[in-house]
Amino acid sequence: MKITTLLMVLTLWLPGAFASNGPAVARVNDEEISALRFERYFAEYLEDQGRALGSIRNPKAYKQLRQKALDALIDRELLWQESQKRGVVISDADVSNQVEQMRTAMGGAEKFARRLEDAGFDEAGFAEYTRRELAAQQMFAELTKVAEPDEQAVRAFFDEHRSEMSQPETVQARHILVKVAQGADAATEEAARLRLVEMQGKIAQGADFASVARTGSEDASASEGGELGYFSRGRMYPAFEAAAFALKSGELSEPVRTPLGWHLIYLQNHLEAVDVSEAQGLEMVRAYLARQRQVQVRQQVLAQLRADNRIQRIDGD
Repeated sequence: MKITTLLMVLTLWLPGAFASNGPAVARVNDEEISALRFERYFAEYLEDQGRALGSIRNPKAYKQLRQKALDALIDRELLWQESQKRGVVISDADVSNQVEQMRTAMGGAEKFARRLEDAGFDEAGFAEYTRRELAAQQMFAELTKVAEPDEQAVRAFFDEHRSEMSQPETVQARHILVKVAQGADAATEEAARLRLVEMQGKIAQGADFASVARTGSEDASASEGGELGYFSRGRMYPAFEAAAFALKSGELSEPVRTPLGWHLIYLQNHLEAVDVSEAQGLEMVRAYLARQRQVQVRQQVLAQLRADNRIQRIDGD
């Protein structure tokens, strides 16, 4: 959790926190989740997703986000309660270590104490929050342990998908095209090249390549800012390909002549060929299958906790 967000939601786990701060939005067994607790968690939820409240213009999308945040907060409460049922104990040393990490991250004891005071909390309250957060995390980790993937399944998956793991050298590029018909006279040829050189100069002086492409390119990709996406060798005209693969990311080519006319190429990204060995491939598959299984188990565990406990959603947003 981000440090700034953590300070904002310090009271989420405190005993009886926000008991008198407006109506409850949900009830988990005998524990109420107050409106204030939920609003503070909703801010954390949006921050973790990289969303800003002001950027959510669609009422339906806003409501869906609130429901997802409430579900996540309920799951958090369920894990804490389950940790207490199962006797999970977080040692004082673990709490102290975690608090010390936070203190260091915030710039030392003085700044840490000032931030807590500004938020209306003391170190004892923060330590209690930390203990409960660690207990919930430990409970979730214990409930979602998964065995290593079966080696036969790993081998079968690897054999089926091996060709997809090795990738040829590819580049991602944009281009500007000034068309010149085959067999055009020298004057027409030079006029087209000079048009491209003029656009090259604008870009060199800071103009956005995509913007120049939209107004100056005669290729079908002009509306997309000259975007060509990723391509490997053998897909483009030889001269175009040679120029593109010779560039480094962020570089602009000199004018390039192909049967279509004159091109200016901007390289966005250059990916080297990837040749995955059998050992590397098998390890990648193990990690992938383990992640897949982990996701399934986490969903199952949370679904079971919801089914085994009394949950009442009161939030009407």
